[in-house]
Amino acid sequence: MKTVKGFCALFMLYLCFFDSGRTGKVLVWPMDFSHWINLKVILEQLHLRGHEITILVPSPSLTIDHTKIPFNVEILQLSVTKETLMAELNTILYATTFELPRLSWWDIPAKLTEMIKEFFRTCKRVCDSAVSNKELLSRLQAAKFDICIADPLSFCGELLAELLNIPFVYSFRFSDGNVFERVCAGLPTPSSYVPGSTSGLTDHMTFVQRLENWLLYAMNDVIYLYFLLPEWDEYYSKVLGKPTTLCETMRKAEMWLIRTSWDFEFPYPYLPNFEFVGGLHCKPAKPLPKELEEFVQSAGKDGIVVFTLGSMIQNLTEEKSNIIASALAQIPQKVLWRYTGKKPDTLGPNTRLYEWIPQNDLLGHPKTRAFIAHCGTNGIYEAIYHGVPVVGIPFFGDQFDNLARMKAKGAAVEVDLHTMTSSDLLKALRAVINNPSYKENAMKLSRIHHDQPMKPLDRAVFWIEFVMRHKGAKHLRPASHNLTWYQYHSLDVIGFLLACVATIMCLVTKCCLFCCWKIGKTGKKKKRE
Repeated sequence: MKTVKGFCALFMLYLCFFDSGRTGKVLVWPMDFSHWINLKVILEQLHLRGHEITILVPSPSLTIDHTKIPFNVEILQLSVTKETLMAELNTILYATTFELPRLSWWDIPAKLTEMIKEFFRTCKRVCDSAVSNKELLSRLQAAKFDICIADPLSFCGELLAELLNIPFVYSFRFSDGNVFERVCAGLPTPSSYVPGSTSGLTDHMTFVQRLENWLLYAMNDVIYLYFLLPEWDEYYSKVLGKPTTLCETMRKAEMWLIRTSWDFEFPYPYLPNFEFVGGLHCKPAKPLPKELEEFVQSAGKDGIVVFTLGSMIQNLTEEKSNIIASALAQIPQKVLWRYTGKKPDTLGPNTRLYEWIPQNDLLGHPKTRAFIAHCGTNGIYEAIYHGVPVVGIPFFGDQFDNLARMKAKGAAVEVDLHTMTSSDLLKALRAVINNPSYKENAMKLSRIHHDQPMKPLDRAVFWIEFVMRHKGAKHLRPASHNLTWYQYHSLDVIGFLLACVATIMCLVTKCCLFCCWKIGKTGKKKKRE
């Protein structure tokens, strides 16, 4: 009896002293597609730990199905339909994939600015639906959230956090030319060895590549700071009722959870409030459905190739699909191809088309020999997790950078979508499958990824809960956040020193001239005498 009483007393002590304050309320400002896949994993883990999650979902959301998530959901009503939103997105994707590569260096900035403006217009529609809804804001204020989790590529999460006076954390991968990381978060990224986002460069650059990288940094700074962000600065100032900027608001983020890590990323300086959690969504492979397993086993010792271009690229042109199918038909491996377009005429008997495939489970299968991918961060990390070499066909965004890193580490081969022939893809596949160095390098990356004291997901959850427990993480934020751009670069100090040097030189010059004049005058006086 005493034992039972003792246990009850200990249990009550645990509830009172250890468990209290550990759970809280989390507000989420998400973004669609691969961003949501990563964020959803974090939210599910927070939910399992007892936290109450409330997510703000736009009514025309393309991949966030609010009926299938176990969280509280606030629907943001937009006048635009899901079909219209998808059409707008497809227009941007087409321009990014097919139009931009054909433009000259001088025409790219104008086209890029136009495309980003189009994307930001959609962001502003969603943001307006939240900040202009007084009833919604009242409900959110009354809920007394402990933290907001946001994505900096979908503006407004930080604005809501400011309106509700709660700390916020970013879940993030990259921004064009590292603008938000460099300019807004103050991340030190020297262009001499830190490749700009979308550059496709490595950390070992020739002079010409360093010049190209510097110009990319400069171009992105001009596009964002002078053509894109001023509109948002005005918008944020109006909503908050005080002069501010988007960058100033973003700078208040307590933590930046970056969805890459040093197993894959090129090393560069980072700040204490940046935590790298790449591969947080990865997990061991589960058994395949019976039909898939039978097809995989029928490949015998040759194994299989997994092929998918992600959720955003649904199909290709008939010409491209036939080029790809022709190459796949010439390899001895069986191929599982996620593809929803018209069946290619050149499709071989070794290739099967699927509307959906369990990508992680296939990559973790012992018979998988290669992964043909668009090189999105999620797919790349699953390939690293399971040690599978990659044939990369990048389309846009960070995909070129992801592939550049995998190539630099000897675990991937690149194929250019625009110039690709069947022989190019076939050659790349044979290299990755038949050259053992690619598999060895992929396994090396996998071993490094798994050799961590703490899982990336646990690390991400820890820092979110840390911010909740301590009402922020101000001690991790550098003092640079409180400096102006000219103070950060010490331009005021340099200007002062230059002024001092100029003053001293001026005084010395005047003294010399005065002495010369005095000597000359004395000499003339002596001559007259």
